[in-house]
Amino acid sequence: MIADDSPSLAGEIPPVKGDKKSIANLQFEMIHKAPYKYTSDDVLFEVYALRNQITKSERKKAREAFFSKGQACFRASPLTKRYGWGVHCDANGKIALYGAETGEYKKLVDDNKLVKVKAMRSSKG
Repeated sequence: MIADDSPSLAGEIPPVKGDKKSIANLQFEMIHKAPYKYTSDDVLFEVYALRNQITKSERKKAREAFFSKGQACFRASPLTKRYGWGVHCDANGKIALYGAETGEYKKLVDDNKLVKVKAMRSSKG
């Protein structure tokens, strides 16, 4: 579920500023192009690897090192905190995005069989 203090009540494509894509842009592109293909850990690491120019041959070792330290979960993603996207996780742990304005999002929120976890708030209020 989107954060309580999200300024967006509808899914927004994160804007590209300058020539370097933001974390939000990279996360959005990866999940939007391939819903239910990746786990949240896959997305978090892939974005880290892209931003840090980690080569394909270095990825396995780098992924182990990345997750050996505490990492923020997807609840802290700018997609859920700022851009109005809810994330659904299927039975295999793969994720997809749903704009907060969509019928699909509302259906997921209203489904009492699903466990709902709100995105982290941006402010402490």
